[in-house]
Amino acid sequence: MIVRDKPNLFQLFFTLRGSIVPLIFPQIVLIALLGTAVALTQEYFPSIFPSFTLAPLALLGVALSLFLGFRNNASYDRWWEARKQWGQLVVDARSLSRQLTTYITNDTDNGRQTQQLMVKLIIAFTHALRHHLRKSDPWTDITPYLPAAELVSLQRSKNLPDAILRLLGKYLAKAQEQGLLSDILSKCLDERITSMAQVQAACERIKHTPLPFAYMLLVHRTAYLYCFILPFGIVGTQGLFTPLFCAIVAYAFFGLDALSEELEDPFGLAANDLALTAMSRSIEINLLETLGETELPEPILPHNYLLQ
Repeated sequence: MIVRDKPNLFQLFFTLRGSIVPLIFPQIVLIALLGTAVALTQEYFPSIFPSFTLAPLALLGVALSLFLGFRNNASYDRWWEARKQWGQLVVDARSLSRQLTTYITNDTDNGRQTQQLMVKLIIAFTHALRHHLRKSDPWTDITPYLPAAELVSLQRSKNLPDAILRLLGKYLAKAQEQGLLSDILSKCLDERITSMAQVQAACERIKHTPLPFAYMLLVHRTAYLYCFILPFGIVGTQGLFTPLFCAIVAYAFFGLDALSEELEDPFGLAANDLALTAMSRSIEINLLETLGETELPEPILPHNYLLQ
C-alpha cells in the first residue's frame, strides 16, 4: 500500500511510485506510435484517409467508460471489503486476548501458561492467514508462537489458519474443563473465535472468486479496439497533435483497466494492495503487550512510500 502525502502540482505529473504508468507504458507507447504513423501519413498524403465523423467514437467511448467504471467499482468493493475484514480481525484479536488475560487467572502456573498459549495462537493465526492469502511460507513467522507438541500435526494441515483456530478451540475447551473459565465466559470467547473464522472465510471468498473472465475480456478488447481506431477518427481535426491525444486517452482507459486488475486481488504484494504485513505486525505487538512482554518486534514502516 502506498502511504504518502498528497503530491503537489509538480509531483502530480512525475510521481511513478504507486502510479499505474509503469504497468501500462508499453500500451501508451504503442498507441502513441500508431497515432504518429497516422498523423505523418495524413500530413504527407492528406487524401489517403477519408473524413470520419466522431459520433461512432463518442458512442464507443461512452460504452467503454461505463464498462470500466463498473469494473473499477467492483474491484474497489473487493479491496474495501478485504480491508474491513482485516479491521474486524484486529478487533477480534485484541478483544479475545483481553478477555483471556482478564478472565483466566494468572495466579497459578496453569493459568499463566493457558493465557500465553492461547494469545500466542492468536498471533500465529494472524500471520498464518496472511501467508495463506499470499500463498507464501508462514513457518518463520508462526513457529515461535506454536506449541512444540502440535507443530507436526499443523505442518500436515491443508488449511493452516483453520487448523490453528481448531487448536485454539481445543485449548479453550480444556481451560473450561480445568475450571479456568465458566460456561458463559467460554461461550463468549468461542464467539470471538467464530468471528475470526468468519473473517478467514470472507477473505478466502474474495481471494478465490475473481471477477468473471468474460467481462474482463470484453473490457480489454473494447479498450484496445477503441484506442486502435482513435487515431483514424481524430487525425483530420488534430493533425500532428494526434499522438498526444491518443496517448492521453490510452493512459486513461488502460490505466483504469490495470488499476482495476490490481485492486481485484487486494491480498497481493502490488503497490496498491493491502498492507497485510504491517497489520499482522501491529496485532503481534498489541497481543505481546497484553501478555506483559517488553521485548517487542519493531513495527513495519513504509519504505520508499510502500507499506507491505
